[in-house]
Amino acid sequence: MLLAAFAIEGHPLNYLFNAIVVIVAFAVIMQVIPFMIWLERKMAAWIQLRDGPTKVGLPKWKILGPLSGWGMFGLLQPLADMFKLILKEDFVPRRASKLLFTLAPALVFVPIAFAFAVIPFGDGFNFVYDDAGNSFTVRYQIVDLGVGVLFALAALSLAVHGLSLGGWASNNKFGMFGAVRASAQLISYEAAMFMVVLAMIMLYGTLDLREMTLRQTDVDIGLLSIFKWGMFQQPVAFVIFCICAFAESNRLPFDFPEAEAELIGGYHTEYGSMKFAMFFLGEYYGMVIQACLVVTLFMGGWTLPGLDPTPGTFLASLAGPLVFCAKVSIFLWIYIQVRWTLPRFRFDQLMNLGWKKLIPIALANVVITALILNLTNR
Repeated sequence: MLLAAFAIEGHPLNYLFNAIVVIVAFAVIMQVIPFMIWLERKMAAWIQLRDGPTKVGLPKWKILGPLSGWGMFGLLQPLADMFKLILKEDFVPRRASKLLFTLAPALVFVPIAFAFAVIPFGDGFNFVYDDAGNSFTVRYQIVDLGVGVLFALAALSLAVHGLSLGGWASNNKFGMFGAVRASAQLISYEAAMFMVVLAMIMLYGTLDLREMTLRQTDVDIGLLSIFKWGMFQQPVAFVIFCICAFAESNRLPFDFPEAEAELIGGYHTEYGSMKFAMFFLGEYYGMVIQACLVVTLFMGGWTLPGLDPTPGTFLASLAGPLVFCAKVSIFLWIYIQVRWTLPRFRFDQLMNLGWKKLIPIALANVVITALILNLTNR
């Protein structure tokens, strides 16, 4: 029986579908990042009563007819930025630690990419591969770990080492200041984030992100199943996690590691060319992963009232990734909106908020959650 199960799971088509899921997932997310950069510039311009990118579009070629010279609302601006960064000189400071200076950007980007591997962006579908009815399940998830939520948080935590090494290896005092700030910020806010995640683990009774999603839905109660989402069952945890997500992503009002007004650029002051681009991509990639975690833990993941969370068929299963992307887009829009709405805190206010407010509230939330679950025998 075990050999038969292994034969099904080891079917060549299963590996092919898994490879397609990996390629499509990373292709989509790498397209989201340039669009996020364009949208952030546009929203910043609209808030400040400017136009933003408008010129970088189609070339003035006669073959394009009436579309010749169309600016396309500046949609090709991220592509122009990419070529600019590729063509810039790859400068390394004379007294920098060259090995660590080179590795630091990758140590930011790669762990965040690993964190995305456990995010379930849909349920999947059953594929029947012969007339006898034998089938296997294709999951819309790169790897289904039983401890997915811990793996995601651990991988995201590793990214701070890239920031610290980048600031230290560049032999620049502003870079070092930014590196120290990044480490202090991570330690302060990750404690509260882990306590929030602990409360959600207690609530759902599992560490598996896919199971957490499925336990936030109930097809029998219809539209009322939205109240099973984590944000309604644990509103305090939801607010704390969102605040910590902003701090973990080094976004305003918590962008202390790279505060331009104080530290020029912080940990990436000495970086240029594609090394700087990897830091930049790592920041936006981190935003996307944090948004995915918020959606998975608190907003029902790919589920929506009225839709079957485990459809089984291929066409029906496509609704899950679309719903998931829509929810993630909402949170990413909030990321951008907050950046151009709230001013940066002082550093002492950052520490006070983390240690004196968020951590005690998160700890109290864990205790109250444990008491309620014990009294209700859940």
